[in-house]
Amino acid sequence: MVALDRFALALERAWHRPPRWLWLLYPLELAYAAVTGLRRRLYRRGVLSSGHPGCPVIVIGNINVGGTGKTPAVIAIAEALAARGLRCALVSRGYGGSGRAPRRVTRDAEVREVGDEALLLARSAPCAVYVGRRRLATAQLARHEGAEVILCDDGLQHYGLQRDVEIVTVDAAAGFGNGHLLPVGPLREPRRRLATVDYLLERGGQDPHSALAYVPACFRNINGEEERDVAAPGFGPSVHAIAAIARPQRFFALLRGLGLEPVEHPLRDHETPDAALLASLRDLPLVMTAKDAVKCSGLDHPDAWVLEMKTEFPEGFIDSLLRRAGLGAAA
Repeated sequence: MVALDRFALALERAWHRPPRWLWLLYPLELAYAAVTGLRRRLYRRGVLSSGHPGCPVIVIGNINVGGTGKTPAVIAIAEALAARGLRCALVSRGYGGSGRAPRRVTRDAEVREVGDEALLLARSAPCAVYVGRRRLATAQLARHEGAEVILCDDGLQHYGLQRDVEIVTVDAAAGFGNGHLLPVGPLREPRRRLATVDYLLERGGQDPHSALAYVPACFRNINGEEERDVAAPGFGPSVHAIAAIARPQRFFALLRGLGLEPVEHPLRDHETPDAALLASLRDLPLVMTAKDAVKCSGLDHPDAWVLEMKTEFPEGFIDSLLRRAGLGAAA
């Protein structure tokens, strides 16, 4: 497992440099492109079956591997729709979870069954959350239980679920790496796929029409409801910081921007912090992401905090999204 992790890390680093030795994998890229391209054409021509749940479907995804700020965007869109009086439901594959059949996720669900992102959605979003290996069946369950609009988290390449709106999130700093498809590069689909989507949201972008920003909102105690101002949290500057996300260095840099001096503990994306590691971090305040916090409920630490973020969309984005989805009459 250690050797595999090291190879995966080396591969990801190589994606953001000239390919060099990655050219050895070029035949695999050609095969991947052929298979994924054929698959999409078969869905478009009706050879492979797809279906629609009977209410507007908004898919939020990306064309590349790695963190692009998708999950916080999904939560913020759900909050905006709920504020308009719409009964929405979030549909996710439940990555990292053991379950396969469609099910509704409760706030007290086991992370090993539903996955960390689905549990974060269930605890953060103001709507029902469903997981299942088959997006269409999961969306149909949500519709059957009263959903008026479906938000599909990370479902861009799952063409078995027909959609009304497609949103792609991109990280401005990471971009698209070397521009190649897997495994030579980080792309799941070619960049020309972006020309077919309805909205492109660029995390950290400069264009006001597409810029997606995440702003620190507050620190929240992991075992209570106490909140503290990010400008004066009452702890630090030295803190332990854990991050099991695609780009943990982004989180650590954010903490430094808030005046903290994090002792960095980067983990693999979706990894659950080891109990021994957590037990060794009691000498300083502990800060983590919201995604990590769902895997640390009940943590025995005297001073553990979650950095909560606020999502800022381009001006007029939500109104435009509602019209595009046929929901323009929502209050």
